[in-house]
Amino acid sequence: MTSEGTRKLAADANVILSAVIGKSALRVFTAGRFEIFTTRFNIDEVREYLPHLAAKYGLSTDVLLLQLSLLPLQVKDEKYYAGKMREARDLISSRDEDGAHLLALSLALKIPVWSNDRHFANLPVPAYTTAQLLKHL
Repeated sequence: MTSEGTRKLAADANVILSAVIGKSALRVFTAGRFEIFTTRFNIDEVREYLPHLAAKYGLSTDVLLLQLSLLPLQVKDEKYYAGKMREARDLISSRDEDGAHLLALSLALKIPVWSNDRHFANLPVPAYTTAQLLKHL
């Protein structure tokens, strides 16, 4: 966890959603120790799910959208990692087809995945959970 490659992370929708509603993932974003990337696909997934979270927690969707916009997060379009999509789909499609975008980004940038989903375990890129990252802050 101390190598230069772990200073950058590819964040999955689940950790972004967690941060948006103020859960522990927000500490990873605000610690200033990581440069965090995600895909347009993942951001669209987050935006789609925000109204459900707002209703579940009694929060305003507008406030959650504002919180999302304030996260120090770099969003990459598919053209940025398109060259790795086939490899990513081959590696993860049997587990979670939607995970291919984030995995392709991770492969393109040569950085670890940050996700609380087990779908990213045992792949050719490191994967860390929020709990694992918090231990190193």
